Amino acid sequence: MLKRENPISIEGPAGVLEGLHYDQPEACGLALICHPNPVKGGTMLNKVVSTLQRTARDAGYATLRFNFRGVGGSAGQHDMHTGEVDDAEAALRWFQAQHRGLPLTLLGFSFGGFVAATLAGRLESRGEALERLVLVAPAVSRLVDQPLAERCKLTVIQPDDDEVIDPASVHAFSAGLQHPHELLKVAECGHFFHGKLVELKELVAPRLG
Repeated sequence: MLKRENPISIEGPAGVLEGLHYDQPEACGLALICHPNPVKGGTMLNKVVSTLQRTARDAGYATLRFNFRGVGGSAGQHDMHTGEVDDAEAALRWFQAQHRGLPLTLLGFSFGGFVAATLAGRLESRGEALERLVLVAPAVSRLVDQPLAERCKLTVIQPDDDEVIDPASVHAFSAGLQHPHELLKVAECGHFFHGKLVELKELVAPRLG
């Protein structure tokens, strides 16, 4: 099986977005992956994002990761709010046009968790189908007053020793959700999963099966 992603360009709302697309033969689904905070150096090449991409690829998914506006070769300037969600939706529309009719999974890390969760809520509000949402150390403080998806399968993965996102805030976010979901806590693990990427893959992989 070929393992290489192909560089692609997508027309986004603030200009061209650069991405990496893996065209899985006979894909079982689509996995769109959103990267962490652009202001703090987050890109689609972040190692957690790369781990999520490989996990989805190995589970049989076509994958797409991309740089938000103002990151790498993507045009525009950081918005740090709805602009990046608009970018994610533009990337998703391109992705779906390449692979019509396949079930969709959104995955997001840190700030990308905010983007993925907000996009999921946007899709559900329009009656569009979403199979699963995976949020890794999500920036839940940004989700206050955002409509959230309630019909998809939801997994939240939170490191216990996160130095960027307060674990207690994620636990409280989980406790406040009214719909079924799972919260997975990763012991002795910081925000960027140093030394824990294999464990992250082992948590995500069975949930994509």
